[in-house]
Amino acid sequence: MFNMDRLRVLHAVARHGSISAAAGVLHVTTSAVSQQLAKLEREVGQVLTERSGRGIRLTDAGHLLAGHAGGLIAALDAAAADLAAHRGTVAGRVTIAFFASAVRGLGPDTLSLLRERHPLLTVRLAEQEPPESVPLTLRGEIDVAVVLDLPDAPFAVPEGLLREPLLDDVIDVALPATHPLAGAGTITLDQLPGEEWINWPDGGYCHAWLSRTLRRNGVEPRITHTANEYSSQLALVAAGFGVSVLPRLGRERIPAGVRLVALDPTPVRQLYAVWRADTAHRPAIGATVRALRDAAQRHCDAMATERPVAAA
Repeated sequence: MFNMDRLRVLHAVARHGSISAAAGVLHVTTSAVSQQLAKLEREVGQVLTERSGRGIRLTDAGHLLAGHAGGLIAALDAAAADLAAHRGTVAGRVTIAFFASAVRGLGPDTLSLLRERHPLLTVRLAEQEPPESVPLTLRGEIDVAVVLDLPDAPFAVPEGLLREPLLDDVIDVALPATHPLAGAGTITLDQLPGEEWINWPDGGYCHAWLSRTLRRNGVEPRITHTANEYSSQLALVAAGFGVSVLPRLGRERIPAGVRLVALDPTPVRQLYAVWRADTAHRPAIGATVRALRDAAQRHCDAMATERPVAAA
């Protein structure tokens, strides 16, 4: 009889292409992966992997067994889900993917709620942008992913996924404290012609969204500086090197040299939880979505008691 843990290792190597990638997905060391593969080869009495440059590749026998392993793993996971649903117990493991600002804004509350409500559930948080997390959710490597609509780019839910709305996240403009409009209550983007903008790196959907939005408001974007982190963007704004935009979810402490001003019309990005339709009956999935929804409500309640924009 084959050892299922070793079959999972082989399947992970086949899917991800290397021992190190498989180790990362399985949360074990590369040495542990190599040892499990060696034991599996002794069990089956055939060579399953071979050297390929600095890495390895599967032999024909390895590919054959990995294919069967995928079916066995899926069947066992389905059986575990059915049993869990039958007894109604929220237990087992669940992996939730958040994009960066959702990690800060929703991650801690979501994990705290799940730990408090379901002590038998093991939860793993992974920071991943939606273009990465959605394919992983479809493949079953992520259980629930938090994704978003940008104001002019609705999220298209791939076939096989379900979704649940979580919250609407408002986007403000960040100006240097010395900017002539820094004390305004509300401004429009067409009041910012000729500004130097601090944006996300080119190639990402956030970069493209800001460029489209500025042009739609009659402003030709002058993207002078790019940075992945909001804290880095705000540091540049505070130093007077340009203006930027900032969502309210996961907002960190605003530097003293920055003023946040509301925009009219108000840009809003919508957040959703997505998961595979064939796992919807798992109690752990329902519990995770409920915790996300409750964490989102906590954020909305907190925003309702604060000033919408901050003047540090």
